[in-house]
Amino acid sequence: MNISEIWIRRPVMTVMVTVGLLFFGLASYRELPINNLPAVDFPTISVTASLPGASPETMAATVATPLEKQFSSIASVDSMTSTSTLGVTTVNIQFALERQIDAAALDVSAAISAAMGVLPRNMPNPPTYCKVNPADMPIMFIALVSETLPVTTLNDFAENVAVPSLSAINGIAQVDTVPPQKYAVRIQVNPDVLARRKIGINTVSDALQAGNVNLPGGTINGPSTAYTLDSNGQLMDAKQFNSLIVTYQNGYPVRICDLGNAVDGVQNDKCAAWYLTGAEPQQTVVLRIRKQPGTNTVALAHAVREKLPKIRANMPGAMDMGMVFDQSEFIKESITDMQYTMLLTIALVIAVIFMFLRAFKPTVIPGVVVPLSLVATFIVMYLLGFTLNNLSLMALTLSIGFVVDDAVVVLENIIRRMEQGETAMEAALRGSREIGFTVLSMTLSLTVVFIPIMFMGGILGRLFREFATCIAAAILFSGFFSLTLTPMLCSRFLGKAGAPRQPGPLFRLSEHVFNATLTAYQWSLRWAMKLRILALIATVAVIYGTIHLFTILPKGFIPPEDQNYFRIFSLVDDKGSYRNIERHQEQLIQVLREDADCATATAVTIAGFPSENTGITFISLPPKTERQSTVDQVIARLRPKLNAIPGLIVSLVNPPVITIGSRLASAQWEFTLQSTDLDALYTYGAKVEEKMRTIQALTDVKSDLQFRKPRIDIVVDRDKASAMGLTLRQVQDAFYSAYGNRQVSTIYTSTNFYYVILELEPQFRDDPSVLDKLYLQSTNGELVPLKEVANFAHSVAPLAVNHSGQIPSATISFNLKPGTSIGETIKEIDAFARETLPASVHTNFQGTAQAFKSSFAGMGFLLLVTVIIIYLVLGILYESFIHPLTILTALPLAGFGALAALHLLKMPLDLYAYVGMIMLVGIVKKNGIMMVDFALEHERTQKSTSEESILEACRIRFRPIMMTTMAALIGTLPIALGWGAGGEARRPLGVAVVGGLLFSQLLTLYITPVFYVYLDKLNRWLRGSANSAVKVARPTSTTGG
Repeated sequence: MNISEIWIRRPVMTVMVTVGLLFFGLASYRELPINNLPAVDFPTISVTASLPGASPETMAATVATPLEKQFSSIASVDSMTSTSTLGVTTVNIQFALERQIDAAALDVSAAISAAMGVLPRNMPNPPTYCKVNPADMPIMFIALVSETLPVTTLNDFAENVAVPSLSAINGIAQVDTVPPQKYAVRIQVNPDVLARRKIGINTVSDALQAGNVNLPGGTINGPSTAYTLDSNGQLMDAKQFNSLIVTYQNGYPVRICDLGNAVDGVQNDKCAAWYLTGAEPQQTVVLRIRKQPGTNTVALAHAVREKLPKIRANMPGAMDMGMVFDQSEFIKESITDMQYTMLLTIALVIAVIFMFLRAFKPTVIPGVVVPLSLVATFIVMYLLGFTLNNLSLMALTLSIGFVVDDAVVVLENIIRRMEQGETAMEAALRGSREIGFTVLSMTLSLTVVFIPIMFMGGILGRLFREFATCIAAAILFSGFFSLTLTPMLCSRFLGKAGAPRQPGPLFRLSEHVFNATLTAYQWSLRWAMKLRILALIATVAVIYGTIHLFTILPKGFIPPEDQNYFRIFSLVDDKGSYRNIERHQEQLIQVLREDADCATATAVTIAGFPSENTGITFISLPPKTERQSTVDQVIARLRPKLNAIPGLIVSLVNPPVITIGSRLASAQWEFTLQSTDLDALYTYGAKVEEKMRTIQALTDVKSDLQFRKPRIDIVVDRDKASAMGLTLRQVQDAFYSAYGNRQVSTIYTSTNFYYVILELEPQFRDDPSVLDKLYLQSTNGELVPLKEVANFAHSVAPLAVNHSGQIPSATISFNLKPGTSIGETIKEIDAFARETLPASVHTNFQGTAQAFKSSFAGMGFLLLVTVIIIYLVLGILYESFIHPLTILTALPLAGFGALAALHLLKMPLDLYAYVGMIMLVGIVKKNGIMMVDFALEHERTQKSTSEESILEACRIRFRPIMMTTMAALIGTLPIALGWGAGGEARRPLGVAVVGGLLFSQLLTLYITPVFYVYLDKLNRWLRGSANSAVKVARPTSTTGG
């Protein structure tokens, strides 16, 4: 049966099918979204609750714990963490990847409602939740700045104009402001004046609540006219609040301005941000823009940029905006480089084919098949909802070296028959029939290599599914075109057999070199066949070397890329205040401005975020071609300078290409301790952190367990307070009003609402001795000093309380020094934890580190499954248990070559390199298929021995083997050299494939023939034993009858 015959004899049908696939492929390409990576959706919901002024312990006990209890009953919760800081609790719930986020949101909303009965009643607002995807960082940061306008005006413009306008763009998931700088009226009273006038701070609070109201007035319905009643109970700004009457003394009103001052301020005055563009830093509000899953990042960013002029037109004259970061710029740069690499790879592969064929027409045929196979793959990508991203384009680039193989094998066989005197039509018909099964075997066995990757579970399965599917589709289309279009083109365009040609000197030279190489190979192969035992010894040695290299090679995960930006996390000691971190952030800014690459960058630095003694700085660098250093080099240069700032602890992070985990970590890797015994958690958490600081491979070691923040414990004498006409609630309310950023009233406007906050004047909020000056108005009208009913004691408390899975936890984050691997580091940390920690303290790695452990635990099994699937497919195709083993003998050789190349170039065995090794399994067995398939056919038709057949197979198939291997090698070379944006991350994959191909090509040409002879003898012996058993069994059966 010749499946190619109908395509050869019906060229119009062949052309029409080809044109149809080309048309729909190009149409699909135009519709593919463009993103950095495949869409990986983590169903994650973040719940935020606030109780201004409450301590982290209070927030954890009264807010976090009740919410976590309710959330724990929701189905498919994969992990749950919470962080409670001063006045704020954030609970992050990550669901199983299969869970629908909208359905999970409904469950979370119901759980919040159920928890409301046990949450503090004085919370200003119910907890809020939002759907987030940690894998998708914001696509844009836009800074609003002004030299004259207050930051609250910037925030108002952002919330009332910019956010609604940008949120209306199709594809935008969320636009928010960072940090929130919302307007508030701050009532700042002087405790000395209150004491002198004998006015309690609770009296001021009551006056503010009673003097700023916005209640409905109702209507008057007359006979013909209806009137709406409205009163001027609403105060709008600080000036009006200064005139508010608090009480009367001696018949004269006592106003706010008599007791202190009302000022126009911000709701959270312990957080601020600055925008850096090379000039002096300007205070800013940043718009953070997130996209919906599956949205075209480049098109969405373009839509945002088109909207900005309209937003700018509505700005006050003194306001401006600046683009801090645009992820689409790196994506466009990276995608363009990958497309250029793809075109270059096609040109290199065609050049290799021309070098072997040394004729223009035969070279054109595979040159047509390669782009056709790639374009047809776009149809599959479109139908499956894939995106045009770095992984899918890398898959197509890598497939170029494979998709040309089938066409080359068919073409070479047809040309060989034409050289023997057949016409082009005869050679196409007979040659395609002769090689059809080989092409089918090569295509199917290479395609099934990627089936395990397609069905990988978890995050990595989602990430690499597009990669594997794209390569598999390209290979299948290549096999289709090789058995249809290629023989048809050969039958029409290769000319007549025996036509005279005058070879030029270059052709004669290359022919002489090729023939000399083939002669030398045949001589050395016969020598190897006589010394087969040496080949077996060499194979055993290579297998041992492969195992040894695998054990000593450092293991990595997803390698970092130069994405033109990085982050700096800042921390002052846990005794520090907001003003301390603000001062240190100013010093950090100065260091950045003195750096050659950062001086031309745009950056945003935030103080007091995400907690009061921390800060974060986002630096967006110019494109790689416009600066002197890579991101990692900039980080290495800045780290010692920033660490030299006294009292400042920094962590500099080149963010991973994909974020795994629901927390905003201050470093790439995280190690978590959990215990219900807080004393044990604090003690051993500090020991583990100290130990990790001594590990040479680690840098930027930082723990979120900060438990030495100074605290003043207020011990109220209940009996004495009651005797003086005070309740415990009144006493606590007094402290809350003085120091808790208390929201005592609300201002409503036509576009927004703002809080009225009561506090002491700034000079009194910094000194603990002022506690003695606070007074309360008792129920009987007497003014009572709080020191009369309360005692003050000094202690320490945690700056934040963290839970992981409802259990108190401490997370230690860290980065790796250049040249070190996460695999060895995890082993060292695990070993120390097992030896040191008691049974009451449990540990686990979080986020990226956890994904690394789980993924590499299954990588060996995945490789084994790949080999088993190939064996099964080859066994089915050849109807043999033995011959597939012959074909697979090249695998250990390829594995050794890949690992040796990584070892020589000091590269880790990371995730990309592992994928490269899985690809090698499919690539290197092609040579074995071409040899074994011809040898088996030669044995059947020529009745020759196995040794004669394999020697003839090696001679006849030498040229296509060299052509396909060289094509795959050259096709992978641009990836191995790391060309283009983000190319450094892809290098290990290319190096593994190139190293494996080079080494296996040198030895497979000798090892496979040797094993073919040995295994053929084994196969004959097994058949002989089976036949003997049948002959012995038959007479017994007859006699028995």
